[in-house]
Amino acid sequence: MRTVLIANRKGGVGKTTVAITIASALAARGGAVALADADPQKSALRWLKARPAGAASLRGLDWTDAGEIGDAPKGLDWLVIDAPGALKGNRAAKLVAETEELIVPVMPSFFDIDSTRRFLKELEEMKRVRKGKVGLRVLANRAQARSRLSERLRVTLADLGQEPLGWITERAAYAELAERGLGIFDDRRRALAPLREQWAPVMAALD
Repeated sequence: MRTVLIANRKGGVGKTTVAITIASALAARGGAVALADADPQKSALRWLKARPAGAASLRGLDWTDAGEIGDAPKGLDWLVIDAPGALKGNRAAKLVAETEELIVPVMPSFFDIDSTRRFLKELEEMKRVRKGKVGLRVLANRAQARSRLSERLRVTLADLGQEPLGWITERAAYAELAERGLGIFDDRRRALAPLREQWAPVMAALD
């Protein structure tokens, strides 16, 4: 089983949207995929409840209780973990201990960039990350690649030795599909192809 943790201490960066998009994309490939929700808001689990029967199968895991972290059924090919906001301390260490790939979504705003910079430095001090047992990647979310703030984000990440894994723009389609328990990889309309293309580097990294 391969695991992917979606985390950032800063709230409002779209962690759950990233988690459900990746989980549904992996499910569309085939194989057994589970989505673990460690956020007390349980947004990912509510999304799963709305998921229609005809969509690619995803199993939901409730990890909102710290004691449940790591509890996953056998036979999974992929486990995607939606981390809570304000992630720190022992809870952060427990979630990082469960993952092989850690994706940090960040928005190109002053507060997001500053908070994420500090979060990345703390992650890099964790033993598993420091020893290269966890692939740490940053994903620019709700961003325009050529805006002034996006350029500032790029420079800040370069100083930290990070190149954004991808640039995901904000579109109403994410929220509209989420209301029905779907993601852009469930809806194969041609109009959504440019959005799916933005995720190509992310999914290639998880190949």
